[in-house]
Amino acid sequence: MTLQETLEKQIKQAIHTLYNADLETVEFQATRKDFEGDITVVVFPMLRVVKGNPVQIGEAIGNYLVEHVEEVTKFNVVKGFLNLVLSDAYFLNFFNGIEDFSEFGKLSGDKETIMVEYSSPNTNKPLHLGHIRNILLGYSVAEILKASGKKSYKTQIINDRGIHICKSMLAWERFGNGETPESTGLKGDKLVGNYYVKFDQEYKKEIAQLISEGLSEKEAKLKAPSLLEAQAMLLKWEAGDEEVVALWKKMNAWVYDGFDKTYASLGVNFDKLYYESNTYLLGKEVIKEGLSKNVFIQKEDGSIWCDLTEDGLDEKIVQRSDGTAVYMTQDIGTAIQRVKDYQDITGMIYTVGNEQDYHFKVLFLILKKLGYQWAEHLYHLSYGMVDLPSGKMKSREGTVVDADDLIYDMSQTAKKISEELGKIDEFSEDEKESLYQTIGLGALKYYILKVDPKKRILFNPEESVDFQGNTGPFIQYTYARIQSILRKATSLGIKEETLSVVEMHPKEKELIKQLQLFPETIQQAGAQYSPALVANYTYELVKSFNSFYQNVSILGADNEVEKSFRIQLSQAVSDVIKTSFGLLGIQVPNRM
Repeated sequence: MTLQETLEKQIKQAIHTLYNADLETVEFQATRKDFEGDITVVVFPMLRVVKGNPVQIGEAIGNYLVEHVEEVTKFNVVKGFLNLVLSDAYFLNFFNGIEDFSEFGKLSGDKETIMVEYSSPNTNKPLHLGHIRNILLGYSVAEILKASGKKSYKTQIINDRGIHICKSMLAWERFGNGETPESTGLKGDKLVGNYYVKFDQEYKKEIAQLISEGLSEKEAKLKAPSLLEAQAMLLKWEAGDEEVVALWKKMNAWVYDGFDKTYASLGVNFDKLYYESNTYLLGKEVIKEGLSKNVFIQKEDGSIWCDLTEDGLDEKIVQRSDGTAVYMTQDIGTAIQRVKDYQDITGMIYTVGNEQDYHFKVLFLILKKLGYQWAEHLYHLSYGMVDLPSGKMKSREGTVVDADDLIYDMSQTAKKISEELGKIDEFSEDEKESLYQTIGLGALKYYILKVDPKKRILFNPEESVDFQGNTGPFIQYTYARIQSILRKATSLGIKEETLSVVEMHPKEKELIKQLQLFPETIQQAGAQYSPALVANYTYELVKSFNSFYQNVSILGADNEVEKSFRIQLSQAVSDVIKTSFGLLGIQVPNRM
């Protein structure tokens, strides 16, 4: 039985004994830092069953707990809040009871199996800053779910077909002169992305020309020769035209090679890849079945729709009049295929920006109407966009922040700041470059993941690499500082020993209280799909350690018992930092 469960049981008994009344629940909260106490009981809700002054009720419960619960040593009441002070022995027993803090907070078990989709790029452009938020969120959520006791699979759907792909292909045919990644020295995804931008430039010229000839802007956009050619190419692709399919395979292979290099740089992986070019066919089969079941309707022009107006939504097209698939077709097929491939799946999470909120409402509702029970357990992890000081990024105009460039720039920013601090002069060049990469990526990942997914982010690279404040490098530096302390302790021959009697310094107690919160933080982050909870917990833990470090001498403690305890406490903190940062996909350096 946990302490909170013991306290709840005794408080209910106190109310029954003192007031002949029965409480259903007891509300606890963390004690405010300006009051003495380790856990607070909220008295106000009890007034529903106990009539009287909340301060007097709190006093009575406090006296009862001091008498009946050995862990409670004293208390104070502030208005309707009963602040309980717990014994040093309680915190020491907790600390001694954790055999391995590097595994602390993690649960094993496979009651639920969640598939997490993230990244899911188009094969007409390289990954950019917006993709990075998506990738980091999805990867971290999958890791947190695993730590919380669930089983998780990581996946993506690669959008490798459609009009956008044909635009890049058409532009390369027209203007490429046989260029390849090898001949240009460019990553394949960047080369293909350049031709997506080139298509848009030529398309705009054609629109301007048609407008000058008397067409409206709307007509010009629909009748521009480049767009008509791209649409014709898509029809050829779906019909299996050998030349078009061969070009498609060649250019997609370039892109996949580029993506793999970016994923390796970010340190993320996938358990299964899905390709829209495969799943859209299954989606079209499902559309046929849905027509026969009257889930869908076919209009006079041959297009197929799902009428969701009775559900408060609109009509949604699921297949065009020319028989070609839309995104919804593919997403229906992909979801069904995943459940066939992984029959233990109990839920799916789609990590996709909030501009697609409506799309996923429609997708989930259609799957339910098609009769799939697992559709009740689908979740759209909707996140806000990432903005730059210069404004919103636009792929077709080439104004995006390329992911590879950003990773490199973050490393260079970390290099500049590290050199200014001058603390790594004795490092070899390889050690320095590895450290710059670790700090730069840590800064980028932490800056993005510390923000609640639903909130929009204004990304500031310089601010993210600051070695002070709520940043990745600040936490990494604290971890490295602890490793330095531990190395010194080893060189001094200080032994670890199980502790039975220690009079705790308030800062030691505060640090253990922070450690106690870690398992609950993992569970909350898993339930809310929010890496921000883990990130900000880690910052609070680090702040608590630094306050401890500044107020308490670790290696210069008065006696060997205290010294050993403080070293073990420091080790525990570093283990939890490493574990929590691992859940965010961030590495921690042993030296900085």
